[in-house]
Amino acid sequence: MISEFNIQGPTRLCAASGRELLPGDRFYAVLTDEDGKFVRRDFAADAWAGPPAGAVAFWVGRVPASNRPRKPTFNDELLIDCFNHLAGTTDPDRLNFRYVVALLLMRRKRLKFEDAQTVPGGTPVLVVRDARTGARHEVADPRLSEAEIVAVQDEVFKVLGWE
Repeated sequence: MISEFNIQGPTRLCAASGRELLPGDRFYAVLTDEDGKFVRRDFAADAWAGPPAGAVAFWVGRVPASNRPRKPTFNDELLIDCFNHLAGTTDPDRLNFRYVVALLLMRRKRLKFEDAQTVPGGTPVLVVRDARTGARHEVADPRLSEAEIVAVQDEVFKVLGWE
């Protein structure tokens, strides 16, 4: 079973001023890695001073109207930032997160599948290549079930505010 990431989704509160972000307000969101956990903070546009040092990723958006259904808008660069940040991790939850982000990026054709291998120690890996930069990456395959992949994907969407 997958551990919970306990990642906070959008709060609709400005982290700098504490004021409520209202439908239609422009905001900046930043994802940081603090003590091994992803932390998301949202900022009103007028309170944004730029991303803090060590930010994993940041993006801009508008607070949606709460009464209309929302379809996720994918930001491939944001996914690549998260994917690259997690390179070299050995934490099982982060390996799962990186693997699912890789699957999303392959679905979006940003990463291209090249090979499946087993590295010394018996760990299966996917070998993928970035379609834009040509960079080659090895992604540990945690052998997740379909249900586990969906659960991790839901966490990815939650942290990025795409739910």
